[in-house]
Amino acid sequence: METTAAEFEAERGRLTAVAYRMLGSRGEAEDAVQETWLRYSTALGDPAARAEVRHLRAWLTTTCARICLDVLRSARVRRETYPGQWLPEPLVAPLPPAADGFAPDPAERALRRDQLGTALQVVLERLGPEQRVAFVLHDVFAVPFARIAEALDTTPEAARQLASRARRAVTAADVPRHTADPAEQRRVLAAFLAATESGDLAALVRVLAPDVVLIGDSGGRFPAARRPVTGPDAVGRFTLGLFAQAARRGQRVRSGVVLVDGSLGLQFEGVHTDGRPMRLVVAFAMADGRITGIFNQLNPEKVAGLPALPESAGWPPRW
Repeated sequence: METTAAEFEAERGRLTAVAYRMLGSRGEAEDAVQETWLRYSTALGDPAARAEVRHLRAWLTTTCARICLDVLRSARVRRETYPGQWLPEPLVAPLPPAADGFAPDPAERALRRDQLGTALQVVLERLGPEQRVAFVLHDVFAVPFARIAEALDTTPEAARQLASRARRAVTAADVPRHTADPAEQRRVLAAFLAATESGDLAALVRVLAPDVVLIGDSGGRFPAARRPVTGPDAVGRFTLGLFAQAARRGQRVRSGVVLVDGSLGLQFEGVHTDGRPMRLVVAFAMADGRITGIFNQLNPEKVAGLPALPESAGWPPRW
């Protein structure tokens, strides 16, 4: 059993990455992985079931995918009643030392595979459960269609078609593009911070792409736009308005540059007008030297587990 547990632990990081990309929630992903372990440990006591586990990684991936598929099907009902806009739970990590290309440790690298950012997680919400599973398994984790078909209880050709339709959806013209490398992300974020600190709308608009979109998720707990804000002028005014409100209230805001889903983002901590503590994580999509998407996550349930910023952190963030 110790050997079996060790073999499973060697796959845990990859399984968590698979489940998170499918579900958009770190907590739900960890639950799915734990359920995968329970099914695997049960199979060890059943000779017929154990005989199926000839290729451990493939078996675990298929089992985890089936569990995630069930979660996705039930989640569709919950999302229909979700208050306001929905964003995934952010994966936030401290900014590593400069010039290392944001290199994470092996476990975190698995979770950020191919630097799939918040923008893609948002787009995946457009897909049906089966399309999402097929796309994530094949296009992100290179699982063969024969194995995907087993997870979806369909044929390899049908699995291929599901992934193809999903691929067209995630590359549609209205999807925020995120192609910036670490150096470009630093330049763009520096320009964004300088413009917001000075309150210069014209400078901020120059950093925003013509089709930029801003989405905010508060889970109904704090005021937030109920629909996406689109266009550089509207997004710029909305963003500057948030900082102006905090300044008028004399509110002390702590801020820091962090990694959100493997790309540069921001973390803020402050106090709402009613005295409640408020935490905000901002993820960005960037391409061609401009910001194409801004994703504000302030749902307390989705940011509760983040480590607090140091008391010395202020505005603007120093990095």
